[in-house]
Amino acid sequence: MNKPPLIWTNVAFFLITFLGAAILVPWYGMTQGYGLTEWLAFIGFAFASGLSITAGYHRLWSHKTYKAKAPVRFLFALGGALALQNSALHWSSDHRVHHKHVDNNDKDPYSAKMGFWYSHIGWMLREYQSQRYHDYKNVRDLQNDKIVMWQHKYYLALVILMNVGLPAFLGWLNGDILAMLLMAGLLRLVVVQHCTFFINSLAHVWGSQPYTDKNTARDNGFIALLTYGEGYHNFHHIFENDYRNGIHWWHYDPTKWLINSLNWCGLARDLRVTPQERIETAKLKMQLQRTQDRVSTLSNCDEVLEKLQAEYEILKSHLADYYQAKKELLEAKRKQLANKQLVQQVDEMKQRFILQHKNWKLLTATYA
Repeated sequence: MNKPPLIWTNVAFFLITFLGAAILVPWYGMTQGYGLTEWLAFIGFAFASGLSITAGYHRLWSHKTYKAKAPVRFLFALGGALALQNSALHWSSDHRVHHKHVDNNDKDPYSAKMGFWYSHIGWMLREYQSQRYHDYKNVRDLQNDKIVMWQHKYYLALVILMNVGLPAFLGWLNGDILAMLLMAGLLRLVVVQHCTFFINSLAHVWGSQPYTDKNTARDNGFIALLTYGEGYHNFHHIFENDYRNGIHWWHYDPTKWLINSLNWCGLARDLRVTPQERIETAKLKMQLQRTQDRVSTLSNCDEVLEKLQAEYEILKSHLADYYQAKKELLEAKRKQLANKQLVQQVDEMKQRFILQHKNWKLLTATYA
C-alpha cells in the first residue's frame, strides 16, 4: 500500500524544533545558564498555551461545554497561537471528527488503532485526509464567532508574534533575548505540543476504562498531570459535553478549576455537567460486564450470572429511586415547599443505595 505524500513543512518543523530543544537548550544552559526569570517564563507560557488548548480549543470551542465572554475567547485565541497547534477552527473540526468516528481508521484523523506513532504525530506528517482538510462544515457554529474567524484569518502572523515576538520582547526586558527564546519559546513549545499529543496517543493505550470499553480511551492520572487535567479520557469520550474531565475533588484538573474561576468572575456561564445518575450507571454497567466476563469460565457460571444480574437490577433500582427522590427534593426547594418528610425520604433512599452498593462491591470482588 502506497503511503500518502509527506507534508514536508510539517516534517521540517517538528524535526527542527525537537532537535533545537534537545541540543540548543541544554547547550546554552551549560555555557551561559538560565536565570529564574527564564524558568518562570517557561512555566507561565506553558500554562498559558496549554490551558488555551484545553479550556479554549477543546472544552469551549470543540465541545461547547460552557460559554465564555469575548475577553476570555480573545485570550484563548492568542494562547492557541502560542501553542502552535493550528487555528481553533481547524483544531475543533478535526477533534469533532475524532469523537464522531473514534478508532475508525478511515475516518478518525488520529485513530489510536493505527498505532502509537500515527496517533501521536504521524497523522500530521502525511496527507492522510487531504480531501477534507479545508472542509469546515462540522464547525459552522464557530464560523459565527468573530474571534475564532479573526484568529483563523491571521493565524500565521499571530503565531510569529506570540512565539517569537513576545519571548524576544521579554528577553530584551530581562537582558537575555536568546535565553528567553530558547526557554519560553522553543523548549516550552515542544514540551506543550507533545504533552497535548499524548492525549491522542498515550491516553488511548495506557490507563483504565471505568465507564466504557466501546472505544480505546483511558483514564490516567499521570497523563492528567501533563495535560492540565485532560488525562481522564475514558470519562471524556463517553461524556464529552461535560465541562469537567476530572469529576472528583482529588482529580488534578486545572482546566476545570480555570473554568470554574471564570464562572465565579462572571466571565463564563452555562457550564454543562453530566447528571451523576448517568455516570454511576455507566460505571455499574462496566463492573457488571467485567464480572460477567470473569465468571464465564466457572462450572456454575449460569448460577453466578443469574445472581449477578439480580443484584445488579436491585442496585439499579435503588440508584434510580435515590436520584428521583433528590430531583423531587430540589424541585420542592425551588418552589419553597421542601419539608422534613422529603428530606427523610432522600436520606432513606441514599442509605438503601449505599448498602446495596456495598453488597455489590463484595459480590464483584469475590470474582475479581
